[in-house]
Amino acid sequence: MNLDQLLTSVPFYKRFGDQETNITGITMDSRQVKPGDLFMSIRGFETDGHRYIPSAIRNGAAAIVAEEFVEVDVPLIVVSDTKRVMAQLASYYYDNPTRDMHLIGVTGTNGKTTITYLLDEIFTENRSSTGVIGTIQTKINEQSYDVANTTPDSVTLHDFFHTMKEEGVDAAMMEVSSHALDQGRVYGLDFNIAVFTNLSQDHLDYHKDMDDYLRAKSLLFSQLGNHYEQGREKYAVVNTDDPAGEMLIRSTAQPVLTYGLEHGDIHVRNIVSNETGVSFTMVTPVGTVDISSGLMGEFSIYNMLAAAGAAIASGISLEVIARAFQKTKGVPGRLEPVLAGQNYGIVVDYAHTPDSLKNVLSTLRKVCEGEVRVVVGCGGDRDREKRPQMADIAMEMADDVYFTSDNPRSEDPEQILDDMTLHLSGGFQRITDRKQAIARAVSSCQEKDVLLIAGKGHETYQEIDGVKTDFDDRKVAKEAVTGRREET
Repeated sequence: MNLDQLLTSVPFYKRFGDQETNITGITMDSRQVKPGDLFMSIRGFETDGHRYIPSAIRNGAAAIVAEEFVEVDVPLIVVSDTKRVMAQLASYYYDNPTRDMHLIGVTGTNGKTTITYLLDEIFTENRSSTGVIGTIQTKINEQSYDVANTTPDSVTLHDFFHTMKEEGVDAAMMEVSSHALDQGRVYGLDFNIAVFTNLSQDHLDYHKDMDDYLRAKSLLFSQLGNHYEQGREKYAVVNTDDPAGEMLIRSTAQPVLTYGLEHGDIHVRNIVSNETGVSFTMVTPVGTVDISSGLMGEFSIYNMLAAAGAAIASGISLEVIARAFQKTKGVPGRLEPVLAGQNYGIVVDYAHTPDSLKNVLSTLRKVCEGEVRVVVGCGGDRDREKRPQMADIAMEMADDVYFTSDNPRSEDPEQILDDMTLHLSGGFQRITDRKQAIARAVSSCQEKDVLLIAGKGHETYQEIDGVKTDFDDRKVAKEAVTGRREET
């Protein structure tokens, strides 16, 4: 695409260098620049892309977009906000791909991944072609791609959606993080439905307080816009059992569908919850249906209600929704059982916030006939305030607690464990090496006990001093069970 044609999507800029230039790609990573690419100089949370302009040019950048004048021998476009302009350019370059598909965005502290998976199963059951963008993977029909962030940058997103459009995707579901909303990564995406799950403490290493965290979440709902159009309806689906739900309702001009256990447009009756899953009657504005699912716990009911709300707003029947919930096998690393022939339970879960840890332990307490044991840590370079809270919840809700490393990243693992445990009086084990902690916890399990290994879930690595090494809680737990059996 000609640079002049591409720049028609940007209303205000200064151009330096008049030569005609053909643009063959857009990127914000100088290491990924290929000859003919347009390089976007982004001022990020940790680094400033303007420092890498010389590297981008050496790699063949055909033009540069920056927020200040720099001396270069290729066309330079100076704008006031490169993040906004990057989204505008990407949307135009990739032919506004979300304009032609049904796009659902899910935001909230917990439940985003499960809800997008449930929606994928509902739309698949409805014989739609689907795409998913989220924590575990980006999926286009049956093809999976790795992603670096829960919500990628705007260029990557528009590129993915362009591929989805070419592959005939009808409906796409994506997790939308507070970081992505605050940093404008979803600028230019045309959402049909915004879903809110809940709000609890997380990411206060980035947001200055919970009010700022909520403000970022609210952007998804305000960005649904003020315009009503038949055939292109937009909706907000909001959990009104969460106090933050009211602000999100006020943040959107679009019709709102609320959900909750006892109150809301969508609510439930006759809940039965045990170790085999949950069943309940779901009451909705379009009818009532009996639901049965292998997913466990009250929080799983909330996730199903959120997914049902988005599906109902999309015009999908209750019968299709019920069939999808009955068939679902859940999400990797979310209450995922580890089965190695043992006579006690082992469950791996991504729970890494106080609220999610409390929810999972509460669920396990209700179904466990023996003792509940937990292995848990906290990630480095993240919100330090939640560390003692996580420890308190583990001590309060589990019978046997093992504090260990999660992903310490650039932090000292011992300092993270100090933050978690120094205020405690005892009654726990502190084992920094995660493999050893899991092995010790497994060796303590008796018949009918349940061991929760929390924090990393589906992840297949551990990051220490900025280096990722292979580490999968599920595999490590199986090895520990096998090792214990061989010792006896």
